Amino acid sequence: MIHGHRRKKGSSLSFSLLYVLPVLVAGLPSAVNAATTATAQSDSTATSASTPKKLTAKKVAPSKVVPSSSKTIQQARTADSAAGGTEAVTVTGSFLRQGRNTSPNPVQIISSKDIQQTGITNVGDFLQRMPSIGSSGLGNADTNGGDGVSCTDLRNLGSSRVLVLIDGKRVTQTGMSGGSCVDMNTIPVMAIQSIEILKDGGSELYGADAVSGVINIKMRHNINTGGINVRGNITQRGDNRTGLISGYKGWNFDHDRGNITIMGQYDTQGGVMMKDRAWSRNPQSNDPADPASVSYGSIISTRGTYFGSDTWNSNNQGGLVPYSAANRYNYNKDTSLLNNTQNGSLMGDAHYDFNKHFTLYSNVMYSHKTSWTQMAPMPAMGSVAPSTLPSAIWIPENYPGNTSGEELQMYRRMAEFGNRKTETAVDSLTAKVGASGEIIANWMYDASFTFGSTMSSFQTSGVGDYSKLLREWGLDAVTPGDSGSDLMYNPNSCVGYTGCVQSSALAALSPEAAKYANYTEHDHSQYTMRDFNARIHNDHVVKMPYKGGGDLGIALGMEHRGEQMSYHPDPLIASGGSLTNTVLPTGGGFNVSEAYLEGNLTLLHNVPFAKNLSVDGQGRYSSYNTFGSTYNWKAGINWAPVRDVAFRGTLGTSFRQPSVSELYGGTLMSYNGANDPCDMSQITTYGGRQAAVMANCMNRGINPSTFQQSGSGQVPTLNGGNSKLQPETGRTYTFGATFTPHWIPGLSTSASFWHYNVSHTISALSTQYVLDSCYTGSDPSMCNNITRLSNGQINTVSALNANLGSMTTSGVDWDLSYRFRVSEADWFMVENNFQRLVSFKQQMTPGGPHYNYLGSITYQSQGTSNPTVRDYATLSWHHNNFSVTYMMQYISGMHWNDGTYTIHKADGYGRVSTPSMVLQDLTFNYNLKRWNFQFEIQNLTDKQPPFLVNTSSNSNDSTYGGWYAGRTFLLQAGMNF
Repeated sequence: MIHGHRRKKGSSLSFSLLYVLPVLVAGLPSAVNAATTATAQSDSTATSASTPKKLTAKKVAPSKVVPSSSKTIQQARTADSAAGGTEAVTVTGSFLRQGRNTSPNPVQIISSKDIQQTGITNVGDFLQRMPSIGSSGLGNADTNGGDGVSCTDLRNLGSSRVLVLIDGKRVTQTGMSGGSCVDMNTIPVMAIQSIEILKDGGSELYGADAVSGVINIKMRHNINTGGINVRGNITQRGDNRTGLISGYKGWNFDHDRGNITIMGQYDTQGGVMMKDRAWSRNPQSNDPADPASVSYGSIISTRGTYFGSDTWNSNNQGGLVPYSAANRYNYNKDTSLLNNTQNGSLMGDAHYDFNKHFTLYSNVMYSHKTSWTQMAPMPAMGSVAPSTLPSAIWIPENYPGNTSGEELQMYRRMAEFGNRKTETAVDSLTAKVGASGEIIANWMYDASFTFGSTMSSFQTSGVGDYSKLLREWGLDAVTPGDSGSDLMYNPNSCVGYTGCVQSSALAALSPEAAKYANYTEHDHSQYTMRDFNARIHNDHVVKMPYKGGGDLGIALGMEHRGEQMSYHPDPLIASGGSLTNTVLPTGGGFNVSEAYLEGNLTLLHNVPFAKNLSVDGQGRYSSYNTFGSTYNWKAGINWAPVRDVAFRGTLGTSFRQPSVSELYGGTLMSYNGANDPCDMSQITTYGGRQAAVMANCMNRGINPSTFQQSGSGQVPTLNGGNSKLQPETGRTYTFGATFTPHWIPGLSTSASFWHYNVSHTISALSTQYVLDSCYTGSDPSMCNNITRLSNGQINTVSALNANLGSMTTSGVDWDLSYRFRVSEADWFMVENNFQRLVSFKQQMTPGGPHYNYLGSITYQSQGTSNPTVRDYATLSWHHNNFSVTYMMQYISGMHWNDGTYTIHKADGYGRVSTPSMVLQDLTFNYNLKRWNFQFEIQNLTDKQPPFLVNTSSNSNDSTYGGWYAGRTFLLQAGMNF
């Protein structure tokens, strides 16, 4: 396998303290179980169904009389609620406060309790349980180039098309060379109040990158209590030991006008090695119908593999022996299955209500994260452009020990350099300061400035110095500076080079020789964001002048944002002088100025056949310094003929400019999961297309009857940015209904149909698509993206970012929440989130065919999946202070797909599908005064993930990562004070 980068009331404080409030602090660990802390929060807690249950405001005896002229905004809202006023809230998808059931937008709300009962340490792992979250993001099971990053994805449209916000404002991204996203690992789980998922396009209010929707993480604020929480878990096999300690403390001051809250969290995850799971221990590189033909591991072994008219191994003592499959290398014995991570997060939050016209607020969130992962030793195969070093390692005919009688090409895994260990350190900061209040006559304002910065350092050992290695082997380029040059033998190549040890390419390096030629790379990246956002809004501008008429609400604002990114690889890596992937320096940025407008009009309210009838319109004008200007719009309607039923629908457009990394990311070599069509095993899988593949291979001088691919299911692929990219455009529509029958208290259910279409999609073609398009003859122009060496082995496949064709997907969501009491001491809670995918089609090239990926999974490494059905359900029983919660995640079975073609057994495969999968967890909670205790069993039945041939873990980490660790036991204790 080859690494592929890629608020107890506080004492009053002096008013003068206001002048020393900074843009604020970070603090100490965050939260305790939501059940024991919810009463300390001023925020309302919603259910996890798409339409939340109606909340009843608590009546609180006033502790003092506050003159009306000095009422704060929060106090005024509390008074209105206590007086029995209709509750209105601001939910993601609108900047106007609306009744809970009057928004046309499909929004799923997840409470902090929903998150904490799973025992999940990071937000990304939790979201992966939600049916709407796709498989094209990154997670902790992505050990090959994932760098411990957790990137989420919505509707399987990619992490670049979903916008992640914190408290409605943007947050810093990763800024890696291969792509950027909001790293969910940096967000302290115990500081989260709720998560709102807008499962609809949101570009009109939030910006271009909200094509598939918005994930808005609402943090806990205005706390005047404290709490600590400690958690630990371990798998039944004794690994992946995970620990978490968190805490928080909040203080009110100046008669509750102000508040300061600090939170912190530290968590660690020990990781898992592939050798420690039976199903991932032996990497399977094919799955033929004949079990005797199964190949494991890599042909690139520590003995070296030498290709000529015949195939050879070395005897590791300076000579050659005939190739033996017994010498194939099992790289999984040295490779991580789950990353080892450590993360410390600090958050400081403050606000002060001067009066109803001016509230000053600030929030700072900082995290320091490290991750560690290991891969098998680096192979020596040649250089990668733009290097001028030899692109292939040729052993001359006269090389000592070469008894083959011909020039041989060498692929050798450098065990002498040790395993590749990648360590990543990331410092992430998001600081926000702003002001809000009433201007006049219910016109409210909110203005803020957010600064975000992420600085990352990457270190990988064992990558080797290519030129020093050639020197020790006595191999000189016949034409120096020509990457296509042959090599000649020089027995005195080490003369004049201190530390160089003359060695043989057919033998193991001595420790002294390995020390001279080994190398550790150091790379750095930085991402910076500056965002100024100001808006004014009025929920009740005017009331319609007729019976049953409602209010017109208006929100309008502007935003100016700038984003910059730079990536600085190790100089040796950038020059192509190492054995690992070549990565070029990159940098760039863009600025955008935008104006947006939203109007919500309640046409009818509380009249026959219209408990509510409202329309919502949104528009956004954007002016980019890179692509000019564009305008996007969205319209929605909500009609509730009676109080129990509401119908809703939306229609909107989207425009996404390429991200900084998509535009300016440097070209890098990635070893993507793919099979050479000319390989003697692969060609038997093409069914009726086999004859065309055979002919095209023969025309290139390759005999598929005897040819064997060197990469063992991985193909060197050039990926990177493209400054000529143009924006994507799209259209989204949804319609649905919500049912909250008053005769069944506690029941809320909703259903939605959704449809997305994105044109001019920005992406890179999959390696297998390029290869198959060429060799099956479906698109001969793809052959221009493939280069081979003189011995037929693939040198590179070019798959840079490009504007491809279109992507269309649609489906149905069904959400249910039902709480019912069976006795004075016992009540139950049932919640369910269901998704039925109706279609998923993708056009790889403009004007090309549309491929149907419904119900299929791309089985190769870095593959994605589109299961027809996904479901996440929870059932809780509460008995006084004790509760039990059962959680179930379901994924339907899928057919294998190689990126263009659905695999069938008739194609010569032994297995061609994955079965339906169920993941079950069981949690026990007990509250004892100020304490809360939790015990949980994750993956209750110790179900292992299904098999796929992906040349790595033998499964699909982006889809089935939740099954990887196996049965796990968790114990947690928390206390609030």
